[in-house]
Amino acid sequence: MTENAYLVGLRLSGKKVVVVGGGTVAQRRLPLLIAHGADVHVIARAASPAVEALSHDEPGISLQLRNFRAGDLDGAWYVIAATDDSEVNAAIAAEADERRIFCVRADVARDGSAVTPATFDYDGLSVGVLAGGEHRRSAAIRLTAAAGEDPGEAPKGVALVGGGPGDPELITVRGRRLLARADVVVADRLAPQELLAELGPHVEMIDAAKIPYGRAMAQEAINRVLVDRAREGKFVVRLKGGDPFVFARGYEEVLACTEAGIPVTVVPGVTSAISVPALAGVPVTHRGMSHEFVVVSGHVAPGHPESLVNWNALAAMTGTIVLLMAVERIELFTKALLDGGRPADTPVLVVQHGTTVAQRTLRATLGDAPERIRAEGIRPPAIIVIGSVAAFAS
Repeated sequence: MTENAYLVGLRLSGKKVVVVGGGTVAQRRLPLLIAHGADVHVIARAASPAVEALSHDEPGISLQLRNFRAGDLDGAWYVIAATDDSEVNAAIAAEADERRIFCVRADVARDGSAVTPATFDYDGLSVGVLAGGEHRRSAAIRLTAAAGEDPGEAPKGVALVGGGPGDPELITVRGRRLLARADVVVADRLAPQELLAELGPHVEMIDAAKIPYGRAMAQEAINRVLVDRAREGKFVVRLKGGDPFVFARGYEEVLACTEAGIPVTVVPGVTSAISVPALAGVPVTHRGMSHEFVVVSGHVAPGHPESLVNWNALAAMTGTIVLLMAVERIELFTKALLDGGRPADTPVLVVQHGTTVAQRTLRATLGDAPERIRAEGIRPPAIIVIGSVAAFAS
């Protein structure tokens, strides 16, 4: 029974964990399983964009798009049954019991042999709360302990929260407190996914992941869901990666809410354009070396009719250029800068999955950056720093 659950910590590094289901429950649980080194096997008839992206981006996870079948638990140490079919979840739990494998049932917690506590980390400690299946109570207790304050009356409207560059500890204190008080969370793919594991099961999680050149939730649909949920009297947190006003369409969402009469709270975030280079050992400015830096979106190629960037001016400057969303067109960007007079030996730093456990760095020059990026298999999300400061990379 849930009320008699024994609170225990599992060391899952290198051990097989099976997650059946590819929806919002999986999206909440997978980041922490991956962060703790588990060998995660996801089996689902369909996967959300965020789960699909995790399976592509993280080395510790595999995804099979099919039905659960007998034998899938071979060698497993821990199981999460998180499908939208109660009969399938029951079958998974029954097989786990037969094999003496602890199993969490996301739909009926008391029918599983394990329960997921409400957890948070503080000063090197991992804290978990179980409340006999009363998820709202355990989530409220976690909030009070983590934030050090009485939750009080929940706020209303929409909060546009910048989640930072990826490391869940780099979200602002205010952002984390508002996230913990949300009724609905609308999350981007680049929002810190581990923060979603802290949400109580009563919180509606809406996946607004935008996979580059793949599946995406239209901006109009995102605006509409923010307004609709807020009009239902729910407190909605729009969780975005980095800062919501840096190439993130955050102000479009503010306008949509204000036009509908919905109050909006904006919580700035730590932008990846500065933080990712910094944590890779590169300041975007440095006395006597770089007195200016510019952040450029790479979603439109040089020469495109919709491009608003003066590439000749960028090539002529001596400061730092930070390119976001530029990996797919890096050949075009480097050519524009070289043609504009930027030296071919200008140092370049590329950081993929910055601030996360999957971070990779590549040092190159403007002349050989495209070839090196392709050879190393660098994929989005990645930050590209061009300028003399890039030589500082540690």
